[in-house]
Amino acid sequence: MNFEKGNTVGIDLGTTFSSIAQVNENGEPTPIENEDDDVETASLILLAESGHVIVGPNRNRAAMEDPENVVERIKRHMGVSSYKRTFDGREITPEFISALILKKLKQDAEKRIGAISNAVITVPYYFNDSRRKSTQDAGKIAGFNVIDIINEPTAATLTYAWHRGELGVTHVKMDKPRRILVYDLGGGTFDSTIVEYTPTHFHVLATDGDVKLGGVDWNDRLADHVLKAFQEKYGIDASASAKALQVLRNDCDLAKIRLTKETETTISFRHESKSIMVRITRDEFDRLTADLLQRTADTTEFVLEQADLEFGQLDAIVLIGGSTLMPQVPRMLKELTGLDPYTELDPHTAVAKGASIHAAILEAKYRSNNTESNEKLRRMFEGIHQEDVNSHGLGIVAIDPKSGKAVNHIMIPRNTTLPYSKSQTFQTNKPNQSRISVQVLEGDAPDPIACSLLGKCRITGLPDELAKGTPVEVTYSFDKSGRISVSAREKVSNQEANIEIERKGALTDEQVDTFMEIASEYVVE
Repeated sequence: MNFEKGNTVGIDLGTTFSSIAQVNENGEPTPIENEDDDVETASLILLAESGHVIVGPNRNRAAMEDPENVVERIKRHMGVSSYKRTFDGREITPEFISALILKKLKQDAEKRIGAISNAVITVPYYFNDSRRKSTQDAGKIAGFNVIDIINEPTAATLTYAWHRGELGVTHVKMDKPRRILVYDLGGGTFDSTIVEYTPTHFHVLATDGDVKLGGVDWNDRLADHVLKAFQEKYGIDASASAKALQVLRNDCDLAKIRLTKETETTISFRHESKSIMVRITRDEFDRLTADLLQRTADTTEFVLEQADLEFGQLDAIVLIGGSTLMPQVPRMLKELTGLDPYTELDPHTAVAKGASIHAAILEAKYRSNNTESNEKLRRMFEGIHQEDVNSHGLGIVAIDPKSGKAVNHIMIPRNTTLPYSKSQTFQTNKPNQSRISVQVLEGDAPDPIACSLLGKCRITGLPDELAKGTPVEVTYSFDKSGRISVSAREKVSNQEANIEIERKGALTDEQVDTFMEIASEYVVE
């Protein structure tokens, strides 16, 4: 990890909104406003014309644009190789699109604080290796030196501890570590995470989540409700109209926001010169989305079970993510846990603030011997230690000797404290074998088909004239940010073998460099 000259920031790259923050000279994590004086920028892109894009346009304006020119919810496609989009005659990827959002955050923030070089970017805890690499690549394409990827609940915990005046304060004495549940319901993803901490030590105990569950799903339920009412009245199915659906989704999002303060509202919808006005009460909205909320409750209970805790052993429940503003969320958590959720953090900026704190911790340690470092910040942050866990098990495809069927042989179980490494010895199955191929899996299911294929691990560079059955030790590792690496050693001669992971759908270094050149030429506003 190297820091480049320039400012260091933390970024919350969200499904619906993104934000950027920096720890100021007094040690305070501070959101940086964009050119519209807002601390959030919509993660929405309008492909305007050749070499020109608009990031975070007015939502009402975006709703009226040609759907072919609007890109939204791109975070849900990170690490997904099947996503296809064409602009300016070239195929663009989720990494490139996300980089345009990051570029907008960067250029707006630089107008406020000057040149920015280094960044910590957050991801949902449940992001797998492919999604994490995609996020790193997006940051690089946007022109950032990505010094780390941090999980959103971990970032929020840092903000929570700072907000309570506990972060890095050695004179604060705790009878025991505090245990908190971080309930993170954003625009497109959900995580439930249990963290145990003292002022200088943060340890994640367990986590679980869903990368396709968030506020947009609540919006879609409202949209389905309106479309059904429209069809019942006119006998017309309007769901196939991308234009009508785009406008309706925006109106449903606004209606959802109104229902956080009002007990009822109306949603208007027009299609093929016909219109309808649908009245929706908060109680009806809650019924329409009850199963979505229950999914978050089930995940939260599962996380408690994984941590071997009961709700009564928690000190607090911390809400982050804009979707936690829906009244149904704190009410459910109160009924489930018996605790009143802690609502004093800004759910929109808590993650970006935490990312900036994490960046300050890393920078304080990096610059501990640098005479140019801010002594106050160094004293505040360099002694803080953080421990995360992996959200997915790491395994390989193996053959069950009894059944002869392929199984997922788990090397590193989920919720293992990171960093962590584990070795496995394989044997060559024929004389003079020059390489070994292993399929690397992410997931905890016994059946490989139910897991995510990270890619193929090829071990090459083995010595000549190896006998059949020569042992080769393969070591699998998670680093602190949840990224996976593999190393190998041929154990007879103790010679290291070359390892290459062919990650499914991941950008190559050459593709990242190409996209960097393209992104630098784009006008982003």
